[in-house]
Amino acid sequence: MSTEAIAAAAAETAAGFGEMWKTLAGLQIPPASLAELQSNYLNQATALWNASLQSSQGKPAEPAKPLTDRRFANPAWTANPASAFMAQLYLLNASTLQQMAEKVEGEDKARARVRFAVQQFVDAASPSNFLALNPEAQALALESKGETLTKGMQMLWNDLQRGHVSQTDESAFEVGRNVATTAGDIVFENEFFQLIEYKPLTEKVFERPLLFVPPCINKYYILDLQPDNSLIRYAVAQGHRLFVISWRNPDESCKGWTWDDYIEQAAIKAISVTQEISGSKTIDTLGFCVGGTILSTALGVLAARGEQPAASVTLLTTLIDFSSNGILDIFVDEASVKKRETTIGLQAPKGPGLLKGQELGSTFSMLRPNDLVWNYVVGNYLKGEAPPPFDLLYWNGDSTNMSGPMYCWYLRHTYLQNDLKIPGRLTVCGEPLDLGKIKAPVYIYGSREDHIVPWEAAYRSTQVFKGECRYVLGASGHIAGVINPPAKKKRSHWIGKTDALPPSADDWMASATEQPGSWWTDWSEWLAAHAGALKPAPKTPGNRKYKVIEPAPGRYVQEKA
Repeated sequence: MSTEAIAAAAAETAAGFGEMWKTLAGLQIPPASLAELQSNYLNQATALWNASLQSSQGKPAEPAKPLTDRRFANPAWTANPASAFMAQLYLLNASTLQQMAEKVEGEDKARARVRFAVQQFVDAASPSNFLALNPEAQALALESKGETLTKGMQMLWNDLQRGHVSQTDESAFEVGRNVATTAGDIVFENEFFQLIEYKPLTEKVFERPLLFVPPCINKYYILDLQPDNSLIRYAVAQGHRLFVISWRNPDESCKGWTWDDYIEQAAIKAISVTQEISGSKTIDTLGFCVGGTILSTALGVLAARGEQPAASVTLLTTLIDFSSNGILDIFVDEASVKKRETTIGLQAPKGPGLLKGQELGSTFSMLRPNDLVWNYVVGNYLKGEAPPPFDLLYWNGDSTNMSGPMYCWYLRHTYLQNDLKIPGRLTVCGEPLDLGKIKAPVYIYGSREDHIVPWEAAYRSTQVFKGECRYVLGASGHIAGVINPPAKKKRSHWIGKTDALPPSADDWMASATEQPGSWWTDWSEWLAAHAGALKPAPKTPGNRKYKVIEPAPGRYVQEKA
């Protein structure tokens, strides 16, 4: 490998980074910090260049820094001196840019946006993402006589037709056949949702039914992927008469739906129907993510009307106090919200519109681009390796639309203005909202590595509700932390040593104790204490007024965005 080839590789890798350097150099970075970073960079870059130059000339050199990054783990990267140098230079550039982004001075949100933009650029600029720079993909193409490239192009073409990068073999799954298979029936539907009642798995059930409100920005079956990891099946097996909302996937006919519609016509209606079918005045309730925000709002509206239908409330990775929400905060400011309101909201000159599911899905994927984007670009298109079947990633790609007015209201009154937690600040469904008037005990769960609902943000809900609260922290992230069945004996969770819930999440954590395994068993014990006495399980779903419409999972969950 000639010195000219190494120099060309260096120029190829550094070209894009030069522009980002210029961008960062124009920001407010303390001169002393910038000088130190530049000096360190020049020293490391010079050492890297000299080592590569000596290696290319057959001279002994200092051992190269090992390529521990998994993107460069294949031996092909170290076998080729130019590729090894290119990967090492990339990692040096990336590290330096990230350090510069950390040193930027200014307002917190602006600094967070700089860090996010730098991370997006750094991840996209990896030489592993380009066929001309990826020796592993090149070797596979040669060995297969171009077959891997042919397969890669075919997968690229198929993904262009789908409108998203495939993260799994989507043909391996079918809703109702091998995901969302827990037996049940649709016992009510309107234009907003279908209500599923699940078939009992025990001879006796608790007298109070349990209603799940999943997030409307995803499909409900994340709670029912497979029998061995289904929170729905687990709840039914624990003796709960379970009802679950299955949201309609909005189309053009639904583009005018508002936040009030979701509360009145969906959440409150589901509570009412569950009460009527079960004959129980009070019910246990659970909301997941945005579903928890919707459930809390609905119960707040009912409290303003003098109704207290919830015997208990469980909130899983739910935001109520939106004062600090991690990475998602960088996407929301007055200008961005106003733009949405005037394009798809009620203020839009051409009338309301839809937020397409693919746009929302792409946004969430870019929060973890190496894992959810570039990993599949390299594997699918450059190496021609079809991704294996994975139920969770199938669900992740099964996107849903949102009505513009509902989405705009949500952005403005939660992420932007943080109105939800303030008593009387909002009027919803004609009622002044005060979540502190909800009298039910509340079980609040957060995931320690959640990048969508940071665990500290989930904890802040303990300061909003005025009644009995229990906070439990699970390991892992937004989905994996929640979907953690006890039988798998994975991960752990933290429980406070006492029932005290101090204002600071860190103060709570300082006295919490780590417990092995899933948080589900703790929740199940807590829930049983609020579910009432046991009684014979119903022999048929629904009742005379609410008859079976069709078997679960129903039509709504199968509608594509």
